[in-house]
Amino acid sequence: MNDDFVYGRVPRAQRSTLFTITLIRIGSITALSQFMLGATLGHAMSFWQAMLATLLGSLILEFVGLGLGLAGVREGLPTSLLSRWCGFGRLGSALIGLAIGISSLGWFGVQNGVFAKSLAYAFEGKLSFAWCAVISGLATTLLVAFGYRALGWTARIAVPLFIMIVVWAAYHVLPGNSTAELFGYARDRATTITLSAGATMVAGGYIVAALITPDISRYCKDGKSVFWMMTISIIVGEFIVNALSILIAHVLDTEDVVSIMTQSAGWLGAASVMLAVVKVNDINLYSVSLGVSNFIHVWSGLRIKYSYITLIAGSVGTLFTVTGILHKFIDFLMMVGVVFPPIAGIMLVDYYLLRTHRALLDATRQEGTLPDRAATPFVNGVALFSWGVGAVSGYVITVGIPALNAIAIAGALYWLLSHLKHNDSKRVSEGER
Repeated sequence: MNDDFVYGRVPRAQRSTLFTITLIRIGSITALSQFMLGATLGHAMSFWQAMLATLLGSLILEFVGLGLGLAGVREGLPTSLLSRWCGFGRLGSALIGLAIGISSLGWFGVQNGVFAKSLAYAFEGKLSFAWCAVISGLATTLLVAFGYRALGWTARIAVPLFIMIVVWAAYHVLPGNSTAELFGYARDRATTITLSAGATMVAGGYIVAALITPDISRYCKDGKSVFWMMTISIIVGEFIVNALSILIAHVLDTEDVVSIMTQSAGWLGAASVMLAVVKVNDINLYSVSLGVSNFIHVWSGLRIKYSYITLIAGSVGTLFTVTGILHKFIDFLMMVGVVFPPIAGIMLVDYYLLRTHRALLDATRQEGTLPDRAATPFVNGVALFSWGVGAVSGYVITVGIPALNAIAIAGALYWLLSHLKHNDSKRVSEGER
C-alpha cells in the first residue's frame, strides 16, 4: 500500500504513459453509470434528441475537464489540494474535498447496487440483495486500498472486456429492428425528459469526474497527454457507449441496465456489469480518499493513510447501497449537475484569469514543494458565496442548460467580486499612505 502523493505534488519521475492514463480515464467514463444514463435517456427521448443532449453535456465536460486537467498536470496536484490556491483557500478546499467525497460515495452506492443486482442474478436469487451489496462493496474497497497502481491493471483488464461485451450485445440485439424502433421513442413514454434536462443529466453524470480530472491528470507527462486522454475518453464513453445504450433501451423497452445486459448477453452480460462496476468504483473510492484526506488534514493537521480512509469510505458507500440510493438515480444526477459545476467555474477563472497564486505555485513547483501555511489563505468568502449563488442559479433558472448556467454565473460573479475586493483593498492601502 502507498499514499499516492495525497499531500503533495507527483514528481515527474512518477508520471505514467498516455496509454495507462487514458485507459484509467476511459474506465471512469465507459462505466455502468454511463450505460445507465444512456438507457435512461433512450427510454424518455428519441435517439437524436438523446444524442444532442449528449453532445451539449459533453462540450461542458470537455471544457471543464481539459481546463482543470491542464492545471493538474502542470502543478502535479489533485483537485482537493489545487483548489486551495485556485480561489478557495484551506477551508474552501476542505469543503470541496468533503463534497466530492459525499458525491463519490453516492456514485459508489449507485453502482454497487447494480453490481449487487447482477450478483444476485448470477447466484439465481440464493443470496439476498443486501448480502450481495455487502460482498461486492467490500471486495471493491479492498482492491482500491492498494492504491493508484492497482487502478492501472484493473483498467487494462476491465475496460476492453466491457467495451467488447457492450458491442457484442448491440450486435445481437439491434439487427432486425425497424428504423422507428431504433431512432424513434421507446414504446413506454410514461417519463419524458427535456433537452436541457437531458444535457444537465449528461453533464451531471460526469461533472464530478471532470472536476477531479487533476486527480488523474497529475500523473500525465504533459499537456498533450491530458488533451488526448480527455478527448478519447469522451468519444468512447459519451458518444459510443451512450449511443449503443440508447438504441438497446429503445429495442428492449427498458432502462434497467441489469435487465438489458442479462436479456442481451445472459450470464456473460451479468459478468460484464460486475466488471464495469469494479473498474469505476475504484476511481470513486480513490477520489473519496483524496478528498476526505485533505478535509481531515485541514481541520486537524493529521495525515491519515488514504488506505484506512478507503476502508471506512467503502463501508459507508456499501451502506448507501443497502438503504436504496439506486432508486434515486435521476434525482442524484440533477443534484450533482448543479452543485459541482460552479466549483469548476471558480477554479478556472482564478487559475487562468485572476492568477492569484500562480507566482507562488510556480516558485514552489521548481523546488517540488507546496506553498507554506502562512502563504495559503484560510478561507475566501467570495469563492464560497459565488459557489452558493451558482448552485442555486443552476437549480432555479430553467432557461438553457442548468449545469452551464451554474458554471457561467459562478465564474462571472467570482471574477467581478474579486476585482471589486481588490480595488477596495487598493484604495484602503493608498488611503493609509
